[in-house]
Amino acid sequence: MTKTSLEKNHPGIEAKVRAALNSEPRLGPSFHLKQLIFGNDGSLVLEGDVPSVAGKKLALERVAAIPGVTGIVDRLHVIAATPMGDGEIRVHVRDALIGELAFETLEIRELDAGNWRLVRGVPQGKQGNIDVEVQEGIVTLNGNVPGLTSKRLAGVLAWWVPGVRDVVNGIEADPLEEDSPDLIEEAVKVALEKDPLVNASQIRVGVRKTTVRLTGTAVTSAEREAAETDAWCIFGVDKVLNEIEITL
Repeated sequence: MTKTSLEKNHPGIEAKVRAALNSEPRLGPSFHLKQLIFGNDGSLVLEGDVPSVAGKKLALERVAAIPGVTGIVDRLHVIAATPMGDGEIRVHVRDALIGELAFETLEIRELDAGNWRLVRGVPQGKQGNIDVEVQEGIVTLNGNVPGLTSKRLAGVLAWWVPGVRDVVNGIEADPLEEDSPDLIEEAVKVALEKDPLVNASQIRVGVRKTTVRLTGTAVTSAEREAAETDAWCIFGVDKVLNEIEITL
């Protein structure tokens, strides 16, 4: 590892980064960084496999809080629940977007073998578009959609594909909206309502800044965990407090 000005100006920062990651229980005892590179501008490149979206976001939060770290290049990827090839992932993501009623006025394209292919055109009443690209299990979404809630829903649908290792959501909201806790809350509620594993009518959502608080009831621990995972998958959510009670 090449020594840089960051290490010189902030002695022991590598040890602090590793200690911060080791202290995060969501990462588990088997987690280790594949690569930790210090940039001259104070940024860190973090590369490794994490067990969940929650683990990924909490790891980034812990490292970002270390004095001297001015930015993070995120190369932390979730271990796929079900191994899939890029083509299979792309088909699942594409079909999920096409099947979503909220996106019926959006044009959908996919990058297949280096060529962009139109998989669903909307000749009349078009309100935007989504482009899907998959490389090494990482889904990249671009395009324009009507509002931040639509952008967030597209990201959740991609995360729900079990072979996905990461989602890079570059979709733009048109018209541009100023983000807020209310918009995050709206997106979480939409995700819960769309999730067949969750009874959204029994779960309440509260948001303060970028922290989501879930309360209410679930029938099983699997439902409780699914609701929490949905919240973590929302673009812009940094923390989830799961206070859902299991009734059985």
